[in-house]
Amino acid sequence: MTSTPDVIVVGAGIVGAACAHYAARAGLKVTVLDRGPVAGGTTGSGEGNLLVSDKAPGPELELALHSAELWRELAEQLPHGVEYEPKGGLVVASDDAALTALRTFAAAQEKAGVTVREVAADRLPDLEPHLAPGLAGGVHYPQDAQVMPALAAARLLRASGAELRLGQEVTGLLTGPGGAVRGVRTASGVLHAPYVVNAAGTWGGELARLAGVLLPVLPRRGFVLVTEPLPRVVRHKVYAADYVADVASDSAALQTSPVVEGTPAGPVLIGASRERVGFDRTLSVPALRRLAAGATALFPVLAGVRVIRTYAGFRPYLPDHLPAIGRDPRVPGLLHACGHEGAGIGLAPVTGRIIAECLVGGRPPLDISPFDPARFEVGGGA
Repeated sequence: MTSTPDVIVVGAGIVGAACAHYAARAGLKVTVLDRGPVAGGTTGSGEGNLLVSDKAPGPELELALHSAELWRELAEQLPHGVEYEPKGGLVVASDDAALTALRTFAAAQEKAGVTVREVAADRLPDLEPHLAPGLAGGVHYPQDAQVMPALAAARLLRASGAELRLGQEVTGLLTGPGGAVRGVRTASGVLHAPYVVNAAGTWGGELARLAGVLLPVLPRRGFVLVTEPLPRVVRHKVYAADYVADVASDSAALQTSPVVEGTPAGPVLIGASRERVGFDRTLSVPALRRLAAGATALFPVLAGVRVIRTYAGFRPYLPDHLPAIGRDPRVPGLLHACGHEGAGIGLAPVTGRIIAECLVGGRPPLDISPFDPARFEVGGGA
C-alpha cells in the first residue's frame, strides 16, 4: 500500500498530466487516476494545436500567451521531446470583406500582446507555395506551434514522478467535516487525499456532480482526416478566417471550416468540424465531405492525396467558452481543470501551473476569476 498522496488528479490527459507535473514541481506527492489509458480521451483525438491566433483579446488569450511561454520551456526540459514544432500559423481570407474583418481582429490581438504580420495576397506563396490562388491575403502568427498531444501527456506524467493508476474509474468522492473532500472511491477501493483535481475532460461535469455541484461540461464532437505521408506540402497551421467564428459559436449544429497542417511524420491533418451530438461517435459522411472540400479549396494539391484514416473526438465545452480552473468555493479541497473545449492542449501548462499555485497557496500567474468553477450556479461565482 502506497502512502497517502497530497493530491489526486482525476484524468490522465494533457491537462491532468500538466497538473501533475506542476504540482510535483511544487513539492507535492501526486496520484493520477484515469478510467482508461493515458491520453485515452480528448487528448488522444487532438491535433496538438498550441494557438494564440484563434483567440480574441480577453481571459482565454491571456491564458494562451502564458501557456505559449511554458510550452517553449517544456519543449527544452522534457526528455526525449514532444514533437514541439514552433511553425507558426497562417490565417487566410478569401475575399476583401473577410480580409477587412481579419485585419480588425488581428489589430486587437496585437494590442493584447500577440505578434501579427499581415501578408499580402502576392506574398502568400512565400509562406505556403501550394496555397490556392485568388486569396485576398492573410495574417501570419509566428507564436502558433504544435506538439504531439498523446506523447506530451505521457512525457509530462513520467517527468512528474506521479503514481499512475489506470483503469480505475472514480465512482464517488470521500468527504469529511463540512463536506470537504478527503479522497475518492473507485471500484477497487478508496484513496485518501486532502485535495482532488477534476481534470476529467468531457466527463468533468459528471465528476462535479459526484461532489454535488454544477459544472455544465458538454461534449462537442469533431472529426479529423489524416492523409498518407507526404513531403512538406503544408508548412504552417493554415486555416480560413471563418474558423475563429466557428470556435466562438454556441450552435449545436454541424459547422466546418478548413484547417490544414502538416506534421513532422508526413501526414497532413485536416479539420475542423464542430457539433453537439452527445457522445455519439458515428461517422458523419457529410462532415467528412465538407472537411475534404474545404481542405482542397485551400490546397488543391491535396485533391489527389489519399486519406488513410479519420477519427472523432469530443471537446469539453462550457457555455461561455472559458475553462473552469481553480478551487471550487462550494466544496473545500476540490479543484477543477476542465472545460477547455478545443484549446486544452495549448492551455494545459498554464492550467497546471495555476492549479499548483492554488494547491500550495501561491500566486497564479494571472487573474483567474473569469475561470471560477462556481460561475454557472445561480447567484454563484465571481
